[in-house]
Amino acid sequence: MRFDLTDIRVFLSVVECGSLTQGARAMHLALASVSERIAGMEAALGAPLLERNRRGVRATAAGEALVRHGRSIVDQVEQMRGELRTYATGLKGRIRLLSNTAAMAAFLPPRLCQFLAAHPDLSIDLEERPSLESVQALVDRRADLGILSDVTDFGPLQTHLIASDQLVVIASRSHRIAGQTQVAFADILGEPIVGMADTALTIHLAERAARLGRQLDYRIALRNPEHIAMQVEAGVGVSILSEVLARTLRRDLAIVPLAEAWATRQLYLCARDFAALTPHAQLLARQMLD
Repeated sequence: MRFDLTDIRVFLSVVECGSLTQGARAMHLALASVSERIAGMEAALGAPLLERNRRGVRATAAGEALVRHGRSIVDQVEQMRGELRTYATGLKGRIRLLSNTAAMAAFLPPRLCQFLAAHPDLSIDLEERPSLESVQALVDRRADLGILSDVTDFGPLQTHLIASDQLVVIASRSHRIAGQTQVAFADILGEPIVGMADTALTIHLAERAARLGRQLDYRIALRNPEHIAMQVEAGVGVSILSEVLARTLRRDLAIVPLAEAWATRQLYLCARDFAALTPHAQLLARQMLD
């Protein structure tokens, strides 16, 4: 078998995208070139690497083995390149960073601004993801660093506490809770909810409601915080958000902290292995921890 690094990157891209077409687009290659490379890999191996169906492709057992080894190889090559760049004139590289909505709203912007200004040869691929998705991406080496909330099971990841984040209820100014200094979670369980499409937070709130023998009444779930604020301001329902995110909303809303101790979440900087990060990713990690 003779698989070059491009073959491996192409295969990983196709598996992650679940489609030859999308994988080719992500690699900026022609579909025919990607198909030819994978066919060549399968011929060299003597076994199929992909199962093809109407909805796309998925890895076979042999393909899953190649995914595991391929990600390890790509990760090691990136680490090698990062270390070798330190001997060149200037440190160049890209850092793959994932963040939940709360950190994206307030924690990250000033720190990333300071970091990028101090390191003009470094770039950051920043993607907003629910914490649950970020855990798997970090485990699979599809990202270097992630900022996650503690409502998520971190699994095998290494973590460092970087900030606290209070959960609050946002409501219209005419709502009955608008004048309160805090509100109990049980007191809003009968309210219609405009949800934040953040899987980890949704699961966390559902678990808390279940402990009270109740469930949340979601009228709609949206990803864009401003769209959530629009619905809340119109009286469609109330919403539960991070306080740092709620403070960024450009609408006249009541912001009332949840009274429970569990409503104070912790934000963690996470990595599969901080010691194994590329030098430029380690630089960013140190910036976040200072």
